[in-house]
Amino acid sequence: MGYPDRPGWLRYIQRTPYSDGVLYGSPTAENVGKPTIIEITAYNRRTFETARHNLIINIMSAEEFPLPYQAEFFIKNMNVEEMLASEVLGDFLGAVKNVWQPERLNAINITSALDRGGRVPLPINDMKEGVYVMVGADVAFSSCLREVENPQNQLRCSQEMEPVITCDKKFRTHFHIDWCKISLVDKTKQVSTYQEVVRGEGILPDGGEYKPPSDSLKSRDYYTDFLVTLAVPSAVALVLFLILAYIMCCRREGVIQLVHHSSIQKSTKELRDMSKNREIAWPLSTLPVFHPVTGEVIPPTHTDNYDSTNMPLMQAQQNLPHQTQIPQPQTTGKWYP
Repeated sequence: MGYPDRPGWLRYIQRTPYSDGVLYGSPTAENVGKPTIIEITAYNRRTFETARHNLIINIMSAEEFPLPYQAEFFIKNMNVEEMLASEVLGDFLGAVKNVWQPERLNAINITSALDRGGRVPLPINDMKEGVYVMVGADVAFSSCLREVENPQNQLRCSQEMEPVITCDKKFRTHFHIDWCKISLVDKTKQVSTYQEVVRGEGILPDGGEYKPPSDSLKSRDYYTDFLVTLAVPSAVALVLFLILAYIMCCRREGVIQLVHHSSIQKSTKELRDMSKNREIAWPLSTLPVFHPVTGEVIPPTHTDNYDSTNMPLMQAQQNLPHQTQIPQPQTTGKWYP
């Protein structure tokens, strides 16, 4: 109540919209003496009737009942909401009490394996997520629980094999415990981990209290900086644009080539028109000549009304009478004159 979410130590789980919701968690020493009010709002799915209930949790200190010996078990065939049921948790604590034989035994913390980085199991063969259960007692660990720490069982755990535990049969009926993940904590032997900070490289010297700047600072005019920031890039961009425009529009080689080609066409047309109107004698190469062998007169290759303007530069060779033919090579076969 009064906060946007639950306390950090309190978790909530509900598998389906029609299953029971479970609130669980273990408060820390910082929450001792602070009453926690959980505001629960529910509504009827059919009639949409709303109900509200406040759950008050009073957290008390456990220093009056110290539990220095703590053991955490990982149960593979249980989900967290199944383990939180009073009869299931009572059966587990009873099995641990038979193995441990303490005077006082309590459950300290229950955590889902998913909250410890576990993977969601496949929905086959009714596989479970697994749950971690930490219990505390007032007496030292039994020899059965100490069997996990011997070298033989440690070697089997490193090889992903189940260790040999004599008291496992007392749990096997309802609880499948992974003995390789059991954790034994003896708080009576724990040494304080506080270390005095030795100043050296990497640690900044103490600069005293932070003094913020005063409110009487002079205002700074950023108008000149703004103009310089925009004017310089704009001027450079304009110069580059003008250079590119000059190269593309005023220095194009294609325009010069088109003008040159047009002048050639005009000159050619003028020459052809002039050749049609000229009245001159035919060249000597077009007059009748005598054949060097027979002495006969060979007529000219062109008639009088031949249009010299359409005459090709090279004419196809014609076989005239009494002309000596040169044998031509054949692609296949023999040579023929």
